[in-house]
Amino acid sequence: MATELATPGTRRERGDGYRWVALANTTTAVFMSALDGSIVLISLPAIFRGIHLDPLSGGNVGYLLWMIMGYRLVQAVFVVTLGRLGDMFGRVRIYNAGFAVFTVASILLSFDPFLGGHGAMWLIGWRLLQALGGSMLTANSAAILTDAFPADRRGFALGVNQVAGLAGMFIGLVVGGVLAIWDWRAVFWVNVPVGVFMTVWAYRTLRETGERHAGRIDWWGNVTFAVGLGAILIGITEGLQPYGGHLMGWTSPKVLALLIGGVLLLAAFGWIEHTVAEPMFDLALFRIREFTAGNLAGFIARLAQGGLQFMLIIWLQGIWLPLRGYDYDRTPLWAGIFLLPLTAGFLVAGPISGSLSDRFGQRGFATGGMIAFSASFVGMLLLPIDFPYWIFALLIAVNGIGLGMFSSPNTSSIMGSVPSRARGAASGMRSTFQNSGTSLSIGVFFTLMIAGLAGSLSHSLSSGLQAAGVPPDVAARVGMLPPVSTLFAAILGVNPIGNLLAPYGVLPALSAADRATLTGREFFPHLISGPFHDGLVVVFTASAALGLVAAVASLLRGRRPGAATADPR
Repeated sequence: MATELATPGTRRERGDGYRWVALANTTTAVFMSALDGSIVLISLPAIFRGIHLDPLSGGNVGYLLWMIMGYRLVQAVFVVTLGRLGDMFGRVRIYNAGFAVFTVASILLSFDPFLGGHGAMWLIGWRLLQALGGSMLTANSAAILTDAFPADRRGFALGVNQVAGLAGMFIGLVVGGVLAIWDWRAVFWVNVPVGVFMTVWAYRTLRETGERHAGRIDWWGNVTFAVGLGAILIGITEGLQPYGGHLMGWTSPKVLALLIGGVLLLAAFGWIEHTVAEPMFDLALFRIREFTAGNLAGFIARLAQGGLQFMLIIWLQGIWLPLRGYDYDRTPLWAGIFLLPLTAGFLVAGPISGSLSDRFGQRGFATGGMIAFSASFVGMLLLPIDFPYWIFALLIAVNGIGLGMFSSPNTSSIMGSVPSRARGAASGMRSTFQNSGTSLSIGVFFTLMIAGLAGSLSHSLSSGLQAAGVPPDVAARVGMLPPVSTLFAAILGVNPIGNLLAPYGVLPALSAADRATLTGREFFPHLISGPFHDGLVVVFTASAALGLVAAVASLLRGRRPGAATADPR
């Protein structure tokens, strides 16, 4: 039987004060969780230097991938379970524990006692725990806000919360770049004082204002879902790495087993959820039109956008900035700075569209946002690889505005459509769709990019090296560099030519002019710019098309936001 933890009278006594406390606390939590998903990305060069690990050496690409993908994987797998636990035991209780877990993991990350591969494994392991704490926060934050705010102010509150998460992804790029220059451990220290303060503040101020429903944990559903989705995401991570004589590992028996096994387990999960009395994934919620259309649109939007920051970072760090004279060890910081118009678009459009959608409905804003999002990709397709910055800044600002216009109303539509008893589970399901879309997007974007590079990168590398005086046999071997290594070299802000040629001992035999050309800032960017543009065309075309599909899905939600108060069954 449901237990109401706060009567309408006590809610009125709290007035608006509690709402703003809940908004400030949950917004900080979502921002921190999202920031940590990207702050490490931009700091990877400093982190790997700090633990004395060459990420481009054979076998070390896996460490790099898991530093990027592990955090997303945990968030995708566990948010539904944690949202369900919030419905059962209290959303604030699970949320508060998440702050404590997140802070403890941040402390442990900064005290890595190992070097090399062991140091990387230490970081990957505690990053997974940090992601679990972040999942406890994000799985329940939207439900806490939905409980705290009335329907006519809910879109604004959820809009601020959602945009904070999206903005955190890109602000993390700048913060990570600044802190990594000082000390790579500072990337993790930054969370500690904020985490300690916010944990204490959350325990002291947040209260249960929703309903708690006693129930049983759906163990079989939890296990099949976690293992099934985890297997698919692990398979995607492994599939990005070279296998045998192939550029990627999609034909590897291990990858195929993970992908097929994951799909079968998710099919079993769907059957289990239809048969158990208290399922983990409340399938009855999909009978609510706004809930289903909003989640479908959100998943497709994240699929179109989730890998975007990687492509833009590669473009800036690996090509555009070096061609303008920036040193490679400073390109991560400047890439984050030059991406600020994208963040500004989020911050401006999100709260405004959330507030306006409370008055005029969510469908128009969400759909229009996805159309603007797609149009920005069409514009980027027309840019030359060495673009004028003002045009690039305008296009990514439109991209951010489109995402902000979409995300806030879409979240409000989803959360406002479900009955109060299911808000924790609904919030977890929404987060799972979004995080799964982001994780899949990274795999899809890299796969499309590598496919685009494969046709011309090898020839471009080998012919360019020969033209600079490198012996043909050495140039041919270096030209066989897997495209994923080239992409990661660009992500890390590394000029790999010197490292690639070092084992062959050819640099000392070349003239001083040839050595200066090969190891200079412009040689590698010029070599990969043509193949990279081929890959960008494939990636941006796919994103534009997916954005339009998300717009169509958004239209399906109906004319007015849902305001479900009854059990959809």
